[in-house]
Amino acid sequence: MSKIRPANEADLPRIVEIYNQAIASQNVTGDTVAVSVENRREWFNHHKGDQYPIYVCEDSSGEVTGFLSLSPYRGRPAMRRTAEISYYVDYAHHHEGIGSKLMEYAQKDCARIGKQVLLAIVLEWNEPSVKLLERFGFEKWGYLPEVADFSGRLCGHLYYGWKVAAS
Repeated sequence: MSKIRPANEADLPRIVEIYNQAIASQNVTGDTVAVSVENRREWFNHHKGDQYPIYVCEDSSGEVTGFLSLSPYRGRPAMRRTAEISYYVDYAHHHEGIGSKLMEYAQKDCARIGKQVLLAIVLEWNEPSVKLLERFGFEKWGYLPEVADFSGRLCGHLYYGWKVAAS
């Protein structure tokens, strides 16, 4: 049985390991060079649990199998109720429902952290991510053609958005 919890600093090496899998695939993130724990520490420290948390999925043995982060969108005060959502699952744990568990948890936590809108910026060829977003009520809000260049392979960005339902 897996559980979702807020990330702590001890999780950072595993988060980096999972993210580096995504970078190596060149299919799910615009980063093209592996990152280190040290160069991700500042990113990690800017994610405060009361506004822009990072959540991890932990399996029954305590291994982190995926993570989801909510980041400031464009870093401007008028955008404070909006967060950019990103999520990554260890390739050895794909198709286990981890992305869905993380997404459900994040959406439910939006009221606590004061977020009304979540944005996902996805490479257009990342069909599993598009399917996940649509399953959780995200709608396609925009498209930027050919903005990513992977050694001559051009790819667009899809913008997906989700609004917290009014209560």
